[in-house]
Amino acid sequence: MERVIATPEAMGALGAALAVACGPGLLIRLTGELGTGKTTLTRGFLAALGHAGPVRSPTYTLVEPYEIGRHRVYHLDLYRVADPEELEFLGLRDLLDGEAVCLVEWPERAGAALPAGDLTLHLAYRSPGRQVTVTAQSPAGQGVLDHLCQ
Repeated sequence: MERVIATPEAMGALGAALAVACGPGLLIRLTGELGTGKTTLTRGFLAALGHAGPVRSPTYTLVEPYEIGRHRVYHLDLYRVADPEELEFLGLRDLLDGEAVCLVEWPERAGAALPAGDLTLHLAYRSPGRQVTVTAQSPAGQGVLDHLCQ
């Protein structure tokens, strides 16, 4: 699926639609250059689940956990990861417990330490706005993609 997203508000709306379609335990990879809207999409995702507070990019903390009602979400930003072995100290395996949704920015920095996951959203600059390409890597991811295409 490909979509052109014209505004930050529209990127947040895509994140909200993604949240509605997701079940627990999904690993969602968010790829793209700096400033393409990965954290904006995550804000929309969390707001749709009922999170009312700020959503910061976890560039320095690497992971921000969110408990929202019955939902558990981990927002990871691996931009500053120099060596995938650092993820062992982060406790990545514990975060991928099959219960929480994990939204991972810069997943390519993890190398083989991060599984292929369920869904990849690639965000790219396009004038005007951004182009988002969504691909599924699992049956669960395909279910989410099918829901987004409706």
